[in-house]
Formats: sequence, structure tokens, C-alpha cells
Amino acid sequence: MEKIKVALVDDQVLFLESLRTVLSTRAKDLKVVGVAHNGEEAIRLIEEERPDVVLMDIRMPGMDGVLSTRLIKQKYPQIRVLMLTIFDDDEYVVEALRVGASGYLLKEMPPAELIAAVRAVAKETGVLISPRIASKLVSKLVNLRGEGKAGVHETGEAPPWLKELSPREREILGLIARGLDNKEIAERLHLAEQTVKNYVSLIYDKIGARDRVQASLMALEAGLVKIEGD
Repeated sequence: MEKIKVALVDDQVLFLESLRTVLSTRAKDLKVVGVAHNGEEAIRLIEEERPDVVLMDIRMPGMDGVLSTRLIKQKYPQIRVLMLTIFDDDEYVVEALRVGASGYLLKEMPPAELIAAVRAVAKETGVLISPRIASKLVSKLVNLRGEGKAGVHETGEAPPWLKELSPREREILGLIARGLDNKEIAERLHLAEQTVKNYVSLIYDKIGARDRVQASLMALEAGLVKIEGD
């Protein structure tokens, strides 16, 4: 079985070595191909090893995780980057997701969940954002939109893709942006979970979203989540 190649980037040496040990000993299908202690080292490591997934610390001296991710995704768009943070309300979360990060996870999450996240992102499936971060992400983006800072069109016009969605698809996209998973959406709308999955795939195709995180950002910026209440 071909192993998933993983690169680790963090300026905290003890955390980095602990993370390498966890991935190497608890997941036989993962292979840590190298570690880096800052953004500059990360770029060189990725050029040499071409990992499938990068676990990237968001806050590092010099080149931080956001800029590193931007440069990585520009040159190697197929490489998936998972951001790691100790803060569930990190101010960089929106920017990191916009530049192409595939998820945003808390460093304190259980090892089994982190391993599952790496596997999921390698397969381009799954919800790859910690629930605590997801709820605060919605609030943050809604507030930014209210202040005119979240990327809404200056003309106030709806994005072209919004007209392509049916009322039901808009409803489901709005629920995705609020952090609900497919099962929760199915229960809320009294639909079969498979039906919701089909809707989600169709929505991604129509709006050009690569994953649930990007779809949530697009929905929030388009105003599908109200600023005040439900």
C-alpha cells in the first residue's frame, strides 16, 4: 500500500517531534518525509520531498503559515495543507482558508482525530475544520461582512453563481456555512442523508468550490447567512 507522505512545519521543536512520533507510530499508512521549523524551510522541504499533506503551524517567526501556504498552493496546487493552531479564534483563520488551506485544526485535538484528518484531506474528503473553530469562523465572517471587509462585491450585486442555485440548494449551502454536516442538514430539512450528499456535490459543481470550507466562505460572503439572527 502506498503511504501518504506528510511534511510537518512548526517552530516549537518539542511539539514537532511529538507530532512526528505520533504519526510514525500510530499510523502505518502515513510517512513523515521531513520537518521544518519555519516557512522558508518549509518551502525548501516541499520542493525536495513533494508531500501529499503538510501540517502547518499558523504562527511562526519570519514567514508565517499563511504566506507559506499561499506560496505552496501557487506552485503545487495538488498539495493539501492543514493549518494547526492553539487558538480557536485565531485572527488568521479566514486568510489561511482563502489562500488555499484545506482545513484548520486545533493542536490539542486527540491524535486519532488528527490522523483521521490527514487521511481525509489526502483523499479530498471530509469536513476538515475543528467544530470550535467552525462556529467562530461563521461569527467572524458574518461580522466582517457587516463591516464591509469580507470580500462582498462593492456593487452590492450577488455573485453570478448564486443565480444558478435553486432555493433548496441555497438553503443547504447556508446550512453548510453555519457548520452543519450532512446528517444534521438531512435532519433539519427532513431529507435522506444521501439526498443531501447529492445536493452538496451539485452545489460544489455549480459554484466552483473545492470543498466544504471554501463553500462556506463563498456562502458567507454572498450573504446567505444573515448578520442578525436566523
